[in-house]
Amino acid sequence: MKYLTTLLNIQYPIIQGGMGNISSAQLTAAISEAGGLGTIGCGTSSVEEVAEKIKAVKEMTTKPFAVNIPLTVTEDVIGMMKLVIKEQVPIVSLSAGNPAPYIAKLHEVGIKVIVVVASVKHAMKAERAGADILVAEGFEAAGINSSLELTTFTLIPQIVKAVNVPVVAAGGIGDGSGLAAAMMLGASGCQMGTRFIATEEAPFHENYKKKIIQGDDLSTMILGRPHGKVRRVITVPYTQTVLAEQENDSVEQYLAKTSETQHVLGAIEGDFENGFINGGQIVGLINTIPTVKELIFEMMSEVERQIKQVSEGLNDII
Repeated sequence: MKYLTTLLNIQYPIIQGGMGNISSAQLTAAISEAGGLGTIGCGTSSVEEVAEKIKAVKEMTTKPFAVNIPLTVTEDVIGMMKLVIKEQVPIVSLSAGNPAPYIAKLHEVGIKVIVVVASVKHAMKAERAGADILVAEGFEAAGINSSLELTTFTLIPQIVKAVNVPVVAAGGIGDGSGLAAAMMLGASGCQMGTRFIATEEAPFHENYKKKIIQGDDLSTMILGRPHGKVRRVITVPYTQTVLAEQENDSVEQYLAKTSETQHVLGAIEGDFENGFINGGQIVGLINTIPTVKELIFEMMSEVERQIKQVSEGLNDII
């Protein structure tokens, strides 16, 4: 854990996941200011749009932040690479594609590279390509997901065993107990998306936040299996329609129905008849809307309590 925070120059081993086009400079800066690593997600945004977000984050914090580039989603990957280099972004997260062609170039200018992986094979390839940190994302996670459907609890210890770089757990983590559990499996920290949606600084529609805090263990669903384009979302009328139609849709039709346009309609405008909202299985454990600072402080306090409690319990047994 200490190595991860030292490597990223942050206080706490908590990273924000990329949030596509709904990514917010306000939320990113708040997470970095609170001691975690805030992240700007590129999604399908233009280079100019991401540049504006980077500028806004820099105006709100001097602490490190990251930019997530989903390689097979972002329309102008080369333009984004040039942007993060020009803006001297300290950390870049690469996901949804092959990171190998880009890591060396980012390293040349001193940028740390995080790579999101979903299997041991992918993790080993990313490490060989030069990744500084791996985010191992289980199937519990929100949004675009791996069709391999490996869970966080099984994925983390296998990847930790297979690589030598720090591994960060993602998927199904939203509190200190989850982070403590991930650490017991060998993770150096966690990455969260859904939990950060339900915070005061997150500038998303109140309908979105209500859906999260009112959710339970069965509130999410999977779209895209017939097309190998898996996405975990919160169940709303629009996603039920997409699910009913996806078997008869072409890949192109399915992707059009789950584009960032519909994502914005759901998350920013709160329109669940015409748009969707991403959400991980952790929604069943989220029932408050704290500030980012309160959330991170409570998580780290809970990590300490949980590890101490387990240690004391083991002392009574061993």
